[in-house]
Amino acid sequence: MPALYALYIINKSGGLIYNKEFLPMAGLNLNDTLRLASIWHSLHAISSQLSPVQGCTGIELLIADNFDLHCFQTLTGTKFLLVVEPGTPEVEDFLKSTIYDLYIDYVLKNPFYEVEMPVRCELFDVNLFQVIGTVHRRWGVIQA
Repeated sequence: MPALYALYIINKSGGLIYNKEFLPMAGLNLNDTLRLASIWHSLHAISSQLSPVQGCTGIELLIADNFDLHCFQTLTGTKFLLVVEPGTPEVEDFLKSTIYDLYIDYVLKNPFYEVEMPVRCELFDVNLFQVIGTVHRRWGVIQA
């Protein structure tokens, strides 16, 4: 069954600036989450340099037994990581259009937000959880 588990946003320096779990996952504490962001940032940078494919920008999808981790990197270097159930449809479009659009509208357009700093925008949280809830209800993950 398709499901969205968590969203992580990593700044261009490799620092975790946002993390939210939508469904319970294996217990990652804050240190594990920070470590995940730092390691992903490093692996992403290394993979873009070592790739035999011309113009490769880094790892976009990590497939594991129990989850898929999708990555979208913006032109400014900010990375959006979405942890999903394997086989979840249209994740790339959802990440690039819906989640990134919410980030632009409620975080970057917020006059009090400083770029590269932790995201603490209530309207972003509210709208993100509303969209995630709608998607989960459509897929039958949660009941209406």
